[in-house]
Amino acid sequence: MKAHELVYLTEDASHDAVIELINEEAFGPGRHTRAAARIREQGPHDRQLSFVCADRGETIASVRMTPVLAGSVKGHLLGPLAVRPSHKNMGIGRELVRIAIEAARRKGSEAVILIGDPPYYMPLGFEKVAWKALEFPGPVDPGRVLVVPMGTDVHDRLRGDIGWRMGAAAGSDVDADAVVESSVELGRLSRAG
Repeated sequence: MKAHELVYLTEDASHDAVIELINEEAFGPGRHTRAAARIREQGPHDRQLSFVCADRGETIASVRMTPVLAGSVKGHLLGPLAVRPSHKNMGIGRELVRIAIEAARRKGSEAVILIGDPPYYMPLGFEKVAWKALEFPGPVDPGRVLVVPMGTDVHDRLRGDIGWRMGAAAGSDVDADAVVESSVELGRLSRAG
């Protein structure tokens, strides 16, 4: 059996091409037409809250966070989250989500929002958003809109439009690398696969 040496890192521009490839593998060409993708097209994601996982130097997974205003909640939209087929079912996606949520919490985000499968995400701390409370720039199954509330009265304030939030992706008072290092033993997780 092949041993894995997983390292979780803050995303930087050198990861762009491989992240595009990983997302293409996971979601196919239709991914650009989804409502969440339309929000991501409105402005840049926050690299300081976006992470990759590498195995022996090869990037094999990523998660991105995009600053959004959802009703009156200043939060982040999680996604896309994708893991290469060779590394599925190893807990990598869950660890990336956990790291990203913790980084957003430390940065002062009021919520992490996503469109995803409740059985996968709810054990990670996500809760359902009130039915049709948020208006996305495209069709969305309201039962798949989830949130990790971190601010005051988040569920009450998640009402109205959701879109990209200007100014939130630039600059940060959080050392995202410190979040990763504290999240994973010395930034490394070795497993036998």
